[in-house]
Amino acid sequence: MRKIIEGQRQLTKRFAALVSHYLFEPCFARVGEGHDKGGVESRGKAIRLQHLAPVPRGDNLSAIAQNLVTELEQAFTERSNLEGRRLSELWDEERPQLMALPPTPFEVSEPVTVEISSRALVRVEGAWYSTPSHWARLRATAYIGVEQIRLACMDESVIHPRVGFGRRRVVYRHYLPELARKPQALRQVAPELLAELGEPWNGLWQLLAAAHGQLEAARVLAKLLGALEKHGEARVQPVLAAALAQPRVAPPPTTGPPAAITVPEALAEFVIEAAKATDYDHLLLAAGGVHE
Repeated sequence: MRKIIEGQRQLTKRFAALVSHYLFEPCFARVGEGHDKGGVESRGKAIRLQHLAPVPRGDNLSAIAQNLVTELEQAFTERSNLEGRRLSELWDEERPQLMALPPTPFEVSEPVTVEISSRALVRVEGAWYSTPSHWARLRATAYIGVEQIRLACMDESVIHPRVGFGRRRVVYRHYLPELARKPQALRQVAPELLAELGEPWNGLWQLLAAAHGQLEAARVLAKLLGALEKHGEARVQPVLAAALAQPRVAPPPTTGPPAAITVPEALAEFVIEAAKATDYDHLLLAAGGVHE
C-alpha cells in the first residue's frame, strides 16, 4: 500500500499490477489493528516459530525460500483437521472451485525503461551494468528484482546479479566484436575475459603468451574471438579443445653451432667470396668521391 487518502488505500504500481494479473480484491486490516485478521496473524506467527527459528541460513534468498516451501508442503501433507481428515484431501476437494491461474506467471520484478550508453552500459538504481555491444544507444527494459536485474532489448535479454550503488557489473563477453578488432584492449582485459570463457581458452592464452609474448598472443586470440563471435561457441570450442589436445612437437634447439652440410662433389670446387663494404669504394670514387 502506498498511502491512504480519505480512507481509501492507494496501491503501489506493482501491487496494482498483481491485483490486475490474478483478478482478486485486496482487503487490508486497519492501521495498527493486527487483530482484524487474527487467523492470518496467528498462522504467520506459527510458521515463523516452527520453520524460521533459529534464523535459517543459505547461499541466497532463493535457496532459503525454496527450503521453506519444501518444509511447508511436507507439513501440509501431514496435518489433519479436528475431524481427522487430512488437509491435502480437503484441498483436493476445494481446488476445482478456484479460478484457473493465468497462462503466464506474474512478473514480480519492476519494469523500468532505461537508456543504453554508447559504451553499451546502462545505469539502474545508481549502479552500472554491461549489455551486448550491439545494444549501444538503444532503449531497454530493466526488470528490477530482489537479487538480480534482467535487461531486455530487441527480443534478447541478459541477467546480472544486483550490485550496490555506484558499483559496476561488466561482462566482457558482451564486447567480443570490439575485442576481436582491438588486440591491445583485449590484452588489458584478458584475465577477466578468460575467467568468463573458461577452458580451453585460458590454457590457449598461457601457451601463446609463453611462446610469443602477451602482445602477439593478444593478436592471435583476437582472431579466434572473431571466429567465436561469427560461428558461435558450440562450433569453436570443440575444435579448439581438440587442437590443444594434439601432441606438440618440441622446437629444435637454438644453441650450439649449426650442423655441417655435406656439399656435393660437383660443387665442392666452387668458391663464393663474401662481399665487403670496401668493394664499393671504386664506385663511389668514380661518382665524384666519398661524401662525409
